[in-house]
Amino acid sequence: MMYKAEVTHIRDLAFKVKAGESELAVEAKGKGFTPLDALLAALGSCVGVYIRKYAEGKPELNDFKVNVSAELSKEPPLCFRQILVEIDLKPCVIDERRQKALLEFLKNCPVHNTLKVNPAIEMKLIC
Repeated sequence: MMYKAEVTHIRDLAFKVKAGESELAVEAKGKGFTPLDALLAALGSCVGVYIRKYAEGKPELNDFKVNVSAELSKEPPLCFRQILVEIDLKPCVIDERRQKALLEFLKNCPVHNTLKVNPAIEMKLIC
């Protein structure tokens, strides 16, 4: 399946991102998501989807929160060197065996896998 996002410049460092029928505002400075916020949000959302897939038929995993944090490197190339994904399942109580199984299952998240394998990125100019 091919995924696409169309990014249109609005003004200054502000952009409209369209994917399918949905739109998102992205701004490098000011209001809205920054591009790096959007990357962390994509990872956290994907992990959330996989928690729900794992939890199908298990109502104890209905209320949870995924917190994703990272610090931008201070030296070139500017990038996240480490990303922390914290999954708050409270008040859910699951045993250690199921916790390990869930963490392994979450590694199937496509955003996680994409970041992990460091895919090749090709850029083309269309003038």
